[in-house]
Amino acid sequence: MISGKMSESLNKHMNFELQSAHLYLSMSSSANEMGLKGAANWFMVQYREEMIHFMKFYTYLVDQGTNITLLASKAVPNNYKSLLELMQKTLAHEQVITSCINELSEQAVKEKDHATQIFLQWFVTEQIEEENNDRDLLAKLKLVGDNGHGILMIDAEMAQRVFIVPPGSPLAV
Repeated sequence: MISGKMSESLNKHMNFELQSAHLYLSMSSSANEMGLKGAANWFMVQYREEMIHFMKFYTYLVDQGTNITLLASKAVPNNYKSLLELMQKTLAHEQVITSCINELSEQAVKEKDHATQIFLQWFVTEQIEEENNDRDLLAKLKLVGDNGHGILMIDAEMAQRVFIVPPGSPLAV
C-alpha cells in the first residue's frame, strides 16, 4: 500500500518526466534547425525514452490505486547556440532527474515502502546510464571544439541511436 505522501511525490515526479520529454522534443527541433539531423534523432530517442519513464510512473501509480493528477506543463527552452550547449543542458537536466530519483528512493526507504523502493531501482540504474552517455558525448564535443568536421562526425554517431522499448515497459507512446 502506498501512502498519500509517497503517491503525491511520485505523481509530481511523473509530471517532471513528461516535462523532460517536452524538453527533449524541443531540443530535437533545435538540433534539426541547426542542420544536425543525427543530434535531432538522438534527442527524439531521448524524448521517447522520457515518455516511457512517464508511463512507468503512471502505470505504477494507477496500479497502486492512485488517481493521478496531470499538471499544466511549463514552456521549455527552444533556442540553443550549439550542439555543445544542447549536451551541457542535457547533462545538467539529467543530474536534476538523478537527484529527484534519489530523493524519491530515500522517501520510500523512510516510509518502509518496499514496493516503491523496488520500482525506483530501475530508474536509479537508468540514471547512471543517462549521465554516462551524456558525459561521453560532452567529452567528444569538447575535444573537437568548433571543428565542423568533428561536429559532423559526432552528429553522424548520434544518428545511429535507436529507440528500444525496455522489456516490460508500457508501450502507450
